Amino acid sequence: MLKFSEQQEQLRKVVRDFVEKEIATIASKIDQEDTCPVELLRMTAQLGYNGVFVPECYQGVGLGYTERAIILEEIARHSAGFALALMTHHLGVYAILTWGNEEQKQKYLPKLCSGSIAGLAVTEPGGGSDFAGMKSTGELVDGYWVLNGRKCFITNSHCADINIVVVRTGEDEKGRPRMSVFVIDENTPGCKPGRKEKKTGLKGSDMGDVILDNVKVPASNLIGKPGDGAKIGLGTISEVGRSGMAAIGLGILRACLEDSVKFAKERIIYGRPLAKLTNIQFIIAQNRTDYEAGRLLTYNAVGIKDAGLPCVPEISIAKYFTTEAAINTAKRTIDLMGGYGVICDYPVDRYLRDAVASIPSGGTSYVMQIIIAGSALS
Repeated sequence: MLKFSEQQEQLRKVVRDFVEKEIATIASKIDQEDTCPVELLRMTAQLGYNGVFVPECYQGVGLGYTERAIILEEIARHSAGFALALMTHHLGVYAILTWGNEEQKQKYLPKLCSGSIAGLAVTEPGGGSDFAGMKSTGELVDGYWVLNGRKCFITNSHCADINIVVVRTGEDEKGRPRMSVFVIDENTPGCKPGRKEKKTGLKGSDMGDVILDNVKVPASNLIGKPGDGAKIGLGTISEVGRSGMAAIGLGILRACLEDSVKFAKERIIYGRPLAKLTNIQFIIAQNRTDYEAGRLLTYNAVGIKDAGLPCVPEISIAKYFTTEAAINTAKRTIDLMGGYGVICDYPVDRYLRDAVASIPSGGTSYVMQIIIAGSALS
């Protein structure tokens, strides 16, 4: 049985109250305008959500990845797009916290916990999973790294204050590409947003290009060692990115479940509530089952992460299941609502679009299945 601590349940209640007051009321507006409400990210920082897993010595809250998942699920219940912006901020935080040196942690983590926004720029036009095909470069010149290239499909591209970027910094002794990770400070010349994409769903988070045009950063901005780029990039995405997407998928699942139950109880047809019809009950049963299964998978995975144990397969399973199930659950909920399901006054069309857009975020379902199968066959 999945049981949260009293502290975790209290956190859920506090987050839910905040979301219902500050986010639920403007969720439709966020979706329609498709701009990241930066002021909300400043508010979540003051509540401790932006640095939820950061130790208190760096001005974080000092909780864990279970608490992070609770926060993301509650926010995604009403705005999966805004949840994605916060989730991506956590990726930059995690990279510095896990692989940064003490000087970097002291310099950047307090800022990122208190309101500065982070972004993680890995993906390039040649492919998100193809690290070896990365074209962006970093060259050491007179004690500074000079970065050039173009990143695409980057969440928080147009609102990040601090960017964590992965670039190619030569080759190793076997001729293989060597990737390295750098922190780019706010207002560094040459680092700028490019094209902003119009997404199907997950609106409320900026996504677009990050342009590196002779960006000059000091050698002290290198995270880890030269050549650690693949380890840091993949480690951050596989554990923190995908667990975040699982929690966001879970929020969409709960939205569909709660809205389908509410509509079925309130809609009167043939003189009685829709909920009295057996086929409607079947839909609600499927919605409930998908939510409960996703809940168990997601919180089991982040619980393993909190325990400091290997968790990549479990996180991949949770991400694969919740995002795929969110699509099916949103579609069923639209079917349940009939004509009302395709009226934009109801948010269920947003749930479907958000669910579809969640599939490629952090790795497609096909990539998740390769990881899952590889773990089972090893």
